[in-house]
Amino acid sequence: MKKSISIIGSGFSSLSAACYLAKMGHNVEVFEKNDDFGGRARQFKEDGFTFDMGPSWYWMPDVFERFFKDFDFKVEDFYSLKKLNPAYNVYFGKNDFIAIPDSLDNIYKVFENEEKGSSKKLKKFISRAKDNYKIAVTDMLYKMPGLSPLELISFDTIRRVGSFFSNIKKEVHKDFKNPKLRSILEFPVLFLGAESSNTPAFYNFMNYADFGLGTWQPTNGFFDVVNAMISVGKKLGVKYHNNSNIDEIITNKNCATGIKVNGKIINSDIVLSGADYNHTEKLLPKNLRQYSEKYWSKRVLAPSSLLFYLGFNKKLSNLAHHNLFFDTDFNLHSKEIYKEPKWPSEPLFYANFTSITNEHTAPKGCENGFILIPLAPGLNDTQKLRDKYFDIVIDRIESITEQKIKESIIFKKSFCVNDFIDEYNSYKGNAYGLANTLLQTSFLRPKLKSKLVKNMYFTGQLSVPGPGVPPAIVSGKLVADLINNK
Repeated sequence: MKKSISIIGSGFSSLSAACYLAKMGHNVEVFEKNDDFGGRARQFKEDGFTFDMGPSWYWMPDVFERFFKDFDFKVEDFYSLKKLNPAYNVYFGKNDFIAIPDSLDNIYKVFENEEKGSSKKLKKFISRAKDNYKIAVTDMLYKMPGLSPLELISFDTIRRVGSFFSNIKKEVHKDFKNPKLRSILEFPVLFLGAESSNTPAFYNFMNYADFGLGTWQPTNGFFDVVNAMISVGKKLGVKYHNNSNIDEIITNKNCATGIKVNGKIINSDIVLSGADYNHTEKLLPKNLRQYSEKYWSKRVLAPSSLLFYLGFNKKLSNLAHHNLFFDTDFNLHSKEIYKEPKWPSEPLFYANFTSITNEHTAPKGCENGFILIPLAPGLNDTQKLRDKYFDIVIDRIESITEQKIKESIIFKKSFCVNDFIDEYNSYKGNAYGLANTLLQTSFLRPKLKSKLVKNMYFTGQLSVPGPGVPPAIVSGKLVADLINNK
């Protein structure tokens, strides 16, 4: 039966769910509180510079391809992709960096050059990671709405049960002794979810996503994906509303019956939220909230971030499109995110310069920059602290890449914990949702379907399957299937 469905938020999970639900024949409307659609993947333009505000690593291209194929489209129907070479640079000090090439054969050579015998170990490591990727992403991810622990049980997962109880750090350190190689293999989980020592070894499939599938870049950044998904939705009849703040979720006898948007009630058969889970439940009466503040306070959150969007009046040297600055203690920064939350003593950080690949994202002869420092969520956020860490990262970039850049900055904007809270209603200002720990996997994550409110559903990085753009897209499909099959 055709239903009217109101979706809160326009991040990737909401955009995905909207398309699938519309294809199933439902009347779907998306309500976004901000001016622009895309949630954390919004884009802004200033003084001739174009900045993606959030996601910048285009990994797991097969997930994007599968999404568009489900609607009889191809990625190239909407945007162009370029495989980056190098995929990224990792800096360990002045004149000391490793460039990660765009093919496995060349990556093996890079590893062997750093540690004799490591190429053979890497081949075995990536072979296991590839198998795990097939199980996790190709086979299981689309079949795991988080309803039961039985979703995790299959012949393949039983064979690999040990990888759920071992961890990434243990497996990496067992095979590789060189600290540089260790940090390269551990970085995907540090930046995208949890400590490597607290992440099941099964998640090494992210290393296959990195090395095996490569790093790509849409011509106009991640906003190309946002626009493409909205285009698909519009073709299917989805209606999109911006500047639409949700005041409350309307209920009647423990059943969601609509939403109040900017003071106006919109009646709905189904309410689906892709907004922050904790915030969404606060839009419900207190007795209809599944998860208490105590529950949320005990969750292991993925990091927040301090971001800087920068415009330079010249082209920069000795940098790639994506750059990781690991010239300080990797383990210390990890500890200061997860175990002893505080502003980092000596932060690791990430910087990208999209104008190196796509010159039109900056004025002629200029460069745009995006710098990210992962932080513990919930930290005190002040302008003084932002200024302090800005000076730290700029000084290190100048020293390591042997060039003066601070005096060439002609545009600067920062974004941190307070902004994640203000603009996304993000719990404790988290940037990526819940960490991928063993006790926060699949059925142990907050549910896609409310246990207390009929016709109330959730999607996104605080629910199933987890943080990251590809999982968010899958989350939208999972919840759409739940709704359609109710």
